[in-house]
Amino acid sequence: MRLKVCIGMGVAMLASADVFAEQYHLPILQYHHVGNTTPFTTSVTSEQLQEHMDYLSASGFQVIDLHSGLKKLKAGEGLPDKAVAITFDDAYKNIYENGYPILKAKQFPFTVFINTDPIIRKNPYFLTWKDMREMQKHGGVFANHTVSHPYMMRKQENETFDDWFTRMQEEVLQVEHLLTKELGSSPKMLAYPYGESNTYIREFLEEKGIVGFGQQSGVVNIDSDFTNLPRFPASGAYAKVATLKTKLSSLPMPLVSIEKQSDFASDSAVSMTLTFKDGRYRLDDLACYVSGQGKAQLNWLNKTKVKASALNPFAYGRGRINCTMPDYKTANFHWFSNVWIKPKPDEGYVKEKIEKN
Repeated sequence: MRLKVCIGMGVAMLASADVFAEQYHLPILQYHHVGNTTPFTTSVTSEQLQEHMDYLSASGFQVIDLHSGLKKLKAGEGLPDKAVAITFDDAYKNIYENGYPILKAKQFPFTVFINTDPIIRKNPYFLTWKDMREMQKHGGVFANHTVSHPYMMRKQENETFDDWFTRMQEEVLQVEHLLTKELGSSPKMLAYPYGESNTYIREFLEEKGIVGFGQQSGVVNIDSDFTNLPRFPASGAYAKVATLKTKLSSLPMPLVSIEKQSDFASDSAVSMTLTFKDGRYRLDDLACYVSGQGKAQLNWLNKTKVKASALNPFAYGRGRINCTMPDYKTANFHWFSNVWIKPKPDEGYVKEKIEKN
């Protein structure tokens, strides 16, 4: 099955001496834990988060509310120059204890994607509804991260397709209900646990008017797939301010479409075909990198269409190809990333639609 994502025509950026600068894209930062003793790969310390937030304010970045920012982008409206959004995944108590005071002092809005099962069970390591109501008063927005944080693409043992799909819908809809009941409303945004989704889940979110977020890197603009938006990780190995600077200055890749065989990798090397918009771009300087393999092989099919291929098959788990290209006018880079999953035979992943029967 060949997947082809078609991308609409973006809106030209406005800039002149007579108007305030606007941008038509949005980098989104993704955090999890804020602490010194939490898992390194998903954590920033309080000191690191303070350093990040100090850098944003000192460098003139405008931290905006994610929900309203995405609404403007979809409508073709501009955002403030140097706009950025801040998100946290999982409803960890340390976000309230260690992160919230920093954000509150800066008056920065932020979004926390919550999984509600540990909240309902009153797990002491997770937020309470009382915590969230307080945080709402100072820029906190709470969105959907499912009930139990499952691998959403995996069926349980002996589970039928219909049983799996019903379970996934309930994982989403129960949280939507609780957000409205406990906090007054839902922004109708969902961060996929582990960043994983498939066609069925993305179509379900679109039907319900819910925006979806993965864990691939990149910048959001009007052309993005709003059922699978990118974010930049800012924790663990990605917590250095130098790394953060590059991500915050990134631009969307000017693409018309992305073609790939599937969301899943097999025993063959993956590839994707990118078609670029007409315009003045440094296509000769495009570089794509395969996780764990180095540079991808680039085969230009015509002046604006390139096939990027891994040299070797992926190991089990998640693998990606990241592509960057220098901007024509500035020192910034266009950025695009795609993720594939190579499942083990016994993991029960729901793949293409042929598996429905």
